Amino acid sequence: MGILSTLFGRNKLKKPEREKFFSVITAEISLSGRMDLRHTDKAGIVFNPVESSFFDNLDDEIRSLLSVSKSATGTHFNVVDDTYGTRWAVLDDRDFEDLVTTIHLISETIVEHGFADRMLAAVFGIEYEGKRAYWIYNYKRGSFYPMVQTAPQTRDNAAEMRLSAVMEEEKIPVERSLENWYALWGIPF
Repeated sequence: MGILSTLFGRNKLKKPEREKFFSVITAEISLSGRMDLRHTDKAGIVFNPVESSFFDNLDDEIRSLLSVSKSATGTHFNVVDDTYGTRWAVLDDRDFEDLVTTIHLISETIVEHGFADRMLAAVFGIEYEGKRAYWIYNYKRGSFYPMVQTAPQTRDNAAEMRLSAVMEEEKIPVERSLENWYALWGIPF
C-alpha cells in the first residue's frame, strides 16, 4: 500500500525547509571570529543521476544555471561524478552566502524537474580544530549533521560531537539520531 500511496500522491516527499537550510548563513557569520572554525570557500550538492532524457535536460539546466551564477556572483563550479555513482556540483566562492544560495537554486531546480528523491545532501566545507570537516544537510531528513575527517575514510566522532554542540548553539537544526549521521566518503573538496 505504501508504494501506491506515493504513486497516487497521498504520501509526498518532504520539501526542503528553507529556514532550516539557510540557518547556516547566520551561523557562519556568528562563528567567523572563532579560531577553531572557518569555512573553506567550498560547498557542493550531491545527487543520484538517472538514465533518462528528462534527467539529461535537468543536467543541462543545472550547468546553465551555474554558468549564470558564475557571471553574477563569481562562484566557480565543477560538475563531477564520483566512484560511488553519484554526481556532485562543486562550488568555490569566498562568499559563504553565495555558496548557500547557489546550492539552494540547484536544489530548487532539481525539485522543479521532479527529481527531489534523487537529492542526497548539501555539503559545506569547513575546517574545525585544524581538521577537514563538513556541515552536511540531509535533504530526506531536513536537518544538518557534522562530519570531521582525520583520514580519507576515518572520522573523529568526539570532534563531531563538539561541533554538533557548536552548531546547536548557533541554531543550526542538528539531526538528533546519530545513526543518521552518514559518512559521505569521497567528497571532492
